[in-house]
Amino acid sequence: MTIDVDAPLNAITRATAQAVTEDPANALAVFRASGVAESAVATVVRARTHTVRVDEPAALGGADTAANPVEVYLAALIACQVVTYRFVAQQRGIVVEDLRIDAEGDLDVRGFFGLDESVRPGFQAVRLTVHVQGPESAERYAELQREVESRCPVLDLTTAPTPVQTTLVTG
Repeated sequence: MTIDVDAPLNAITRATAQAVTEDPANALAVFRASGVAESAVATVVRARTHTVRVDEPAALGGADTAANPVEVYLAALIACQVVTYRFVAQQRGIVVEDLRIDAEGDLDVRGFFGLDESVRPGFQAVRLTVHVQGPESAERYAELQREVESRCPVLDLTTAPTPVQTTLVTG
């Protein structure tokens, strides 16, 4: 199978490669979001022109008006995987007719509630199940999966340390 060099995602990749070749500083992007607390534990987050609401179920002090933070993380991981599958598949000329990803994570709340300092507050494990359909061989889809796992930014945030600097502003 040949790669369709005129495919839309390939055009984005080519334009990005050209921009980075012309000036390596073009490879650096800064993404921003800003959140404001609302009600007991809900948050309204703004990113560019988009709004994301986050809340907790009643059992965790919320009104259950939206997904909770760890569910939003799972959603971000799924969405990033989908984007990465689409880009990589198009770059490699791999036909993906249908793509669905399920995610689940195991969280021991003792870490969050401070009940056991030996328990980390985040997920102890996350499992992704990728359902892909198309005319390619199972090995070709396995190759695609390996490349997606090496290139997915949100997966990288989980599997590799990311320095985080927090600044507290009071008053």
